[in-house]
Amino acid sequence: MVNKKSVVPSDIEFIRILWCDNANIIRAKSIYKNSSEDSKYYVGISEGQQGVPAVYDAVVEESGLSPVGEVQLKADLSSFTPVPYSPGHGRFMGDMKKNGETWDYCPRGFLKRMRDKAAGMGFSVKGAFENEFYLLKKTEDGIFPADDTSFASTYSMDINSEIIDEMVKSLILQGMEVQQYHAESGPGQQEITVKYDEALKACDNQIIFRETVRAVAGKYGLTASFLPKIFVDKAGSGCHLHLSLWREGKNILSDFEDKYGISKVGSQFIAGVLHHLPALMAVTTPITNSYHRIKPHYWSGAFQCWGIGNREAAIRVIPEFNGEIKNFELKTVDASSNPYLALGAVIAAGIHGVTQKMELEEPVQEDPGNILQGKDYKIKILPSRLENAIEELEKDEIILNAMGKKLSKAYIAVKKAEIEYLKNFNLEKEVELLLEKY
Repeated sequence: MVNKKSVVPSDIEFIRILWCDNANIIRAKSIYKNSSEDSKYYVGISEGQQGVPAVYDAVVEESGLSPVGEVQLKADLSSFTPVPYSPGHGRFMGDMKKNGETWDYCPRGFLKRMRDKAAGMGFSVKGAFENEFYLLKKTEDGIFPADDTSFASTYSMDINSEIIDEMVKSLILQGMEVQQYHAESGPGQQEITVKYDEALKACDNQIIFRETVRAVAGKYGLTASFLPKIFVDKAGSGCHLHLSLWREGKNILSDFEDKYGISKVGSQFIAGVLHHLPALMAVTTPITNSYHRIKPHYWSGAFQCWGIGNREAAIRVIPEFNGEIKNFELKTVDASSNPYLALGAVIAAGIHGVTQKMELEEPVQEDPGNILQGKDYKIKILPSRLENAIEELEKDEIILNAMGKKLSKAYIAVKKAEIEYLKNFNLEKEVELLLEKY
């Protein structure tokens, strides 16, 4: 029996310990309720798991990993949540340990290092992932949207009210604060937004969000997919990352004295993210399918620029109605990214901007796709293929050093293996393989 002081309630029989690998596949092993103390909540996993791509179940040799060796996946006791759509099951997020220390390849460990580095500089980062996803019907003739409605359709709300209500209730039961919901641009496409949280919790929330949406949809005979681009002629799904900077419990992003309303540390942080964005995309938009979505004029942030309220800029600074700036949005993110790696890399870039006192260039206040490159602004188009983003990452010593030699090597090897495997796939075949992985 579980100790009375356990963080696990007595009605939980299976205790899942989750990890998210370098291909952003969410995995878990379960312990049956037979541990006598919380310290026993761990499982063993192969070291090679961090070298497995999304496209096949084998370790990429170039990752530096192999099936030989095991690491401990230890439950983070502060992360427990029930799994409301699977009664009797509970969930912990797992930290990868080797010889009692955080393993070099642990994505969660990487984010913690970046979080702690920011704290050492006197500020913290809070964030929220803003997910878009499709509800789909699978038939013998293929996959089809669950409805045929348009952006912000009230009819879509009516059609999908039961399934959305259950998703929202399940998220709330797992400790998340749901804020808004609407139908997105594509038929059958939905968006549910949740409140920001500190960096680690924001990433845990992203894992829980994906798990919950997919599981609840399955109960209704539907497939929920976060794949960035499913239909060639319909909207893609992003996962915009909203960020804010805090010190001593106060948001420090705004400064009414600044000409753009952004504090000095905020503008330096944003400048750092913008500077490293071509390399960051290898982590924030990390599959070949991601680049079918990122196009000019599609509100996806195809250009290396920022703007105030500009939804075509890669970074959108968002003023409140009173002009106060509480957060900014990075648009070149989708849910095929491992959230711990994505947010960790973004924080590393922002920290570099602060340490180097980088300055923001002028904001772009029109659609950058309508501006000739180099005519009025020095706007560069961002990588249009994963191969290009990986090349940028391989040149970016700041991001590579932040990730660490071992983690960055394994990550890049996994991405290159996926590129090679999918190089001759058209969109339809790519979707067939990846639809239910994300």
